[in-house]
Amino acid sequence: MRIVSLLPSATEIVCALGLEEQLVGVTHECDYPASVTSLPAVTRTLIPADAASRDIDKQVREQLQSNNALYQLDLPVLESLQPDLIVTQALCDVCAVAEDEVQAAARELPSRPAVINLEPLCLDDLYGTLRQVAVAAHVEDRAEEVVDRLRARVDAVSRRSDTLDQRPKVALLEWLDPPFSCGHWSPELVRLAGGREVLGREGQPSRTLNWEEVVDGEPEVLFVACCGFTAERAMEDVRALASEMFWRQLPAVQSGRVYVVDGSQYFSRPGPRLVESLEILAHTIASAHTPQARGCRFTHSHRPAIAPGRAVRRH
Repeated sequence: MRIVSLLPSATEIVCALGLEEQLVGVTHECDYPASVTSLPAVTRTLIPADAASRDIDKQVREQLQSNNALYQLDLPVLESLQPDLIVTQALCDVCAVAEDEVQAAARELPSRPAVINLEPLCLDDLYGTLRQVAVAAHVEDRAEEVVDRLRARVDAVSRRSDTLDQRPKVALLEWLDPPFSCGHWSPELVRLAGGREVLGREGQPSRTLNWEEVVDGEPEVLFVACCGFTAERAMEDVRALASEMFWRQLPAVQSGRVYVVDGSQYFSRPGPRLVESLEILAHTIASAHTPQARGCRFTHSHRPAIAPGRAVRRH
């Protein structure tokens, strides 16, 4: 089977199921595992890579109001790959090629590929997407093995979190200019990690906030996981807020418990590594309330050892 993935998270799902050798095309954003970067890219974006966060938000809103796509298919490349299966999503109009465009392209391809849409809203839905892809690729048994391993890790985190003496008030922001609450699976991750998400709602989309709402939430721990941004890129927006009064009013800022996370690699992608996102949250929440962590002010810390890669930076 020849598989094309139109989502970074779908690419990770395909690879987790042991189907990487059958993957023939990916998006311009797919970069995990690193080996997929050598595959042909079948998408491109209209958003400039160096755009400021406020400008990106403005362009996204304008494109959505006009029903124009933010991502486009490279049809000649897609046709040359002759896929049997295309994995895409209809959950978010911002994150991928529009579903209608994918369906229309599939109907015109000589290979007449099957198209499956992944729409996870929570961890259970993530497990369902693994099964969905496995069924479409005729490797049903592999999904249960992967799901069982992921569930075991989630359960281990949940059991540890149950032993916490207190559950701090947490805000996980998916954008800073303007601020956005977290949504869908992320509030669930915060809860399982031992925190109380004060702005986002489980299973609901992220929403635009104003900074007064963030201040009123009085978060004791603040995570910045900007959608599609590395930790280094998100730090640019954090530094721009340092002189703002509303920023200095946040309890998390006053106590030095602000953590900048690689949103692109973790929280933005509803794939198997959401479990690593949960482990990052749990480790950081537990560490933030140890006596050694109290009183820290705007210092950098090493990321948790519990998950691979450079995932967290303290600000």
